[in-house]
Amino acid sequence: MTNRQILQAMSGLMAGMFVAILAGTVVANALPRIIADLGASQSSYTWVVTAELLAMTATVPLWGKLSDLYNQKLLLQLSLGMFVVGSLLAGFSHDVNLLIFSRVAQGIGAGGLTALAQVVMAAIIPPRRLGKYAGIFGAVFAVGTVAGPLIGGVMVDTSWLGWRWCFFIGVPFALLAIVLLQLTLKLPTVRREAKIDFLGAFLIVAGVCALLIWVSLAGNQFDWASWQTAALTGGGVLLLVAAIFVEARVPEPIIPLGIFRNRTVSLTTLASLLVGVAMFGGTVFLSQYFQVALGKSPTIAGLMSLPMILGLLVSSTVAGQIISATGRWKVYLVAGAIAMAVGLALLSTIDADTHFGLLSAYMAILGIGVGMLMQNLVLAAQNDVPASELGAATSVLSFFRSMGGTIGTSVLGAILANRVATEMTKGLADSGISAGATQGGGHSVPDMTTLPAPMREIVEHAYGVATGDLFLVATPFALLALIAVVFIKEKPLKDTSGMERLAEEADSAASPAAPVG
Repeated sequence: MTNRQILQAMSGLMAGMFVAILAGTVVANALPRIIADLGASQSSYTWVVTAELLAMTATVPLWGKLSDLYNQKLLLQLSLGMFVVGSLLAGFSHDVNLLIFSRVAQGIGAGGLTALAQVVMAAIIPPRRLGKYAGIFGAVFAVGTVAGPLIGGVMVDTSWLGWRWCFFIGVPFALLAIVLLQLTLKLPTVRREAKIDFLGAFLIVAGVCALLIWVSLAGNQFDWASWQTAALTGGGVLLLVAAIFVEARVPEPIIPLGIFRNRTVSLTTLASLLVGVAMFGGTVFLSQYFQVALGKSPTIAGLMSLPMILGLLVSSTVAGQIISATGRWKVYLVAGAIAMAVGLALLSTIDADTHFGLLSAYMAILGIGVGMLMQNLVLAAQNDVPASELGAATSVLSFFRSMGGTIGTSVLGAILANRVATEMTKGLADSGISAGATQGGGHSVPDMTTLPAPMREIVEHAYGVATGDLFLVATPFALLALIAVVFIKEKPLKDTSGMERLAEEADSAASPAAPVG
């Protein structure tokens, strides 16, 4: 395919990914206002983020498997349709429970987009040329991440729109993506006689959900050492052991266990899990820090995230172009992991009084690291597996990155809530203010516009200290990701696309062995 044909085919794909990214980022700056408006708690704040990540994580392997069996374009359109349904439900939510349910629907759709977009890219673009287009993918990611908080902030601050439009705005983009995919994406339909392993899918989803619900609720709804912990962890582990037993014996497993015999896949999967913990877990609470600790409006909070996004945009685009030109990729993985660890370590020093110039530099370093690391882990794995396993390898990486993000958001959210409560209790005791003035004693997200000045200073200090602690907890995960990346063996990038490789593999399997001698 020519560059023009590839760009045409990618237009609907990029529109779909833009929608998925917008769903996660457009609510970031609106969440403090949404949670305060619905009268919800700090744990609900975490759940609105976690619900989408949880649904996306649990369904990514199933979408990846479906992509190996059915028409990928139709599956992309179905996932976009699910996203539209979730967005409409979220926009019309009048209590936090319906909002969380709608985020689950959005997450199922986002799971399809996350798994399928990269599978389709690998199918039509050779790995040697994929770096350049992965850079474009990274640019779309950056634009969606920049536009989301800004759009969300403006809507929250505009009286005649409000936070509900943060969800409605993604609907026309999703519908446009469905139409563009229909017009521009031409993929051969490969019909295979195969059965979906529904038992394995159920066991994987149930096991992962049990463990993720545990890390989301432990320390808040119940103690870490409690019968609920024993039930959720024990049940989750048993379900996953049963899933491994089933997956090892069925002819068409959801996650082929044999794929982990490939060293590159195993290491990139581990690195993706750790990147998810460090990146999602560390950055998802930045908007809350800007608004609560620094006292900024949602619109200003959106602008304040620009340094990180610009760092990500520049590094992903430039690294992608250089990788396509030179064929060398490992150095960018290592450099990205180092930059991510350094950025997180620097961000662990922030508090309510940190100068924005320093904060911008720290965020830019983190963005540069993530931009070099995230897409190129997928590239390394896709380059080192047979074409018949592209869907499985890509969805496994997406699955573990999303799972890392969900674990990071849940655990760090619980740490944040407890740290804020501790700091506020200490601040109140020092100031002689009644604990009843805190709108929940630190477990609810305060509406900063209604607090008196002495109370506001205590809340700002508590959220500033707690947010710095989150980045400190996230830093070791980035260092572990660096260790995993160092042990990945660099292999030359292939010059044929996934579809071409699949045809070659099919021909090799069909051809009789040549006679010896």
